[in-house]
Amino acid sequence: MKLAISVSLLLLISAGQAFASTIPEALGRAAISENPTEARAAISRLRALGPAGFSALANAHRDEIARHIANPLEPATPEWQRLSAALDAVSQQKDSYLSGLYWYTDLAQAEAAARTAGKPILSLRLLGNLNEEFSCANSRFFRTVLYANAGVSRALRDRFILHWQSVRPAPRVTIDFGDGRKLERTVTGNSIHYLLDAEGNVIDALPGLYGPAAFLRLLATAEDISHRLSSLSRNERQRTLADYHRAAVQSITAQWLEETKRVGGKIPESLLPRSAGKSSKAVDIAPLAVTKAITEVSILKTITQDADSLKVVTDEPTWTKIAAAHAGDARLDEQSVSLVRRQMESFWAENPNGSKSEVKLAKLLQKLEQSIALDTVRNEYMLHLQLHAWLATGLVPRDVASLNEKVYAELFRTPKSDPWLGLFADDVYVGLQNGGLHP
Repeated sequence: MKLAISVSLLLLISAGQAFASTIPEALGRAAISENPTEARAAISRLRALGPAGFSALANAHRDEIARHIANPLEPATPEWQRLSAALDAVSQQKDSYLSGLYWYTDLAQAEAAARTAGKPILSLRLLGNLNEEFSCANSRFFRTVLYANAGVSRALRDRFILHWQSVRPAPRVTIDFGDGRKLERTVTGNSIHYLLDAEGNVIDALPGLYGPAAFLRLLATAEDISHRLSSLSRNERQRTLADYHRAAVQSITAQWLEETKRVGGKIPESLLPRSAGKSSKAVDIAPLAVTKAITEVSILKTITQDADSLKVVTDEPTWTKIAAAHAGDARLDEQSVSLVRRQMESFWAENPNGSKSEVKLAKLLQKLEQSIALDTVRNEYMLHLQLHAWLATGLVPRDVASLNEKVYAELFRTPKSDPWLGLFADDVYVGLQNGGLHP
């Protein structure tokens, strides 16, 4: 009798497991139903399942997704439009058919997932929403340049818990040409990736856009310090992290100086060689200065003195020459190029000007990669260096919400206190009623 009961119980458990495993598959099919109510319900349940729900949806339609990845000009049938929308809703990222990334939008859930998986969190702060087309410009470039990149998406999927949060809506402007044509864009706005531990404490941050190779390299460095910190006591973590950021300031400043010399840029007089025993390098005394009970401003001035001097004299031609040496960091892979092609092909087809789309694509990609390389070096040498200096002092908030307010106010120059993001000032006359403002 006991044997019969045990066999029956095993059969019930087996049947229950089989039934449970078919639920996500069924939801994956229902998510693209022509019945909107059925589709919304399935999408909601898949989202609630977390990364497993997104995987179930993607696996249920792997062949269709593969066709659109292989051929970016594959017709966007109604079925594909429903599938693409479902993928983006479950993943909470637009164009997720290419990235295969699942993003948490609740930081507490991301922290719980990080503790379970033993992984750091990569938390994106942006203007607008990552799953909408008109998020801020930086985040749109992230979707094309970084998340669509096969190597980047694999690293993010395997090694990090992903999270994003909107800081505020992305401002949009529509230009009406008066003849039926309209041009819509977002204006201003910046984004930043924070590397957090499972408790939400900031380890490092990458401000703005980086090329794929540079992004992966800097992420790996931050990930390494993250794993080192996990086995240390609280005091040891603080000391190790401060040392890491001070060393980064010195390294970035030294590299910036070396590259400026190499391209023939102007060198600040304070950084020119002096007589033996009289070092002019402010970073040489930074570790000593940090141990003294002096103000944050004094510490930051000491740490960033050399970089601040370089910032003043590094002109546009010098930046362009430095960026040219980083062309490899900005190279787009086939998946990123396929997304650019899909987004632009219909415009080129409707607006021919005598040249083939392949020629247009090549020109566009060349300009885009040059722009990415320029953003990469500027963000690293100016914005990331400043962040390292802040974190090295230990006098800025470690929780991401507080630090992010400081970043947007002082680094990106778009403080919460300015509702117009610098686009309107009541002391500037523009010749329009109410200054052109509309309720």
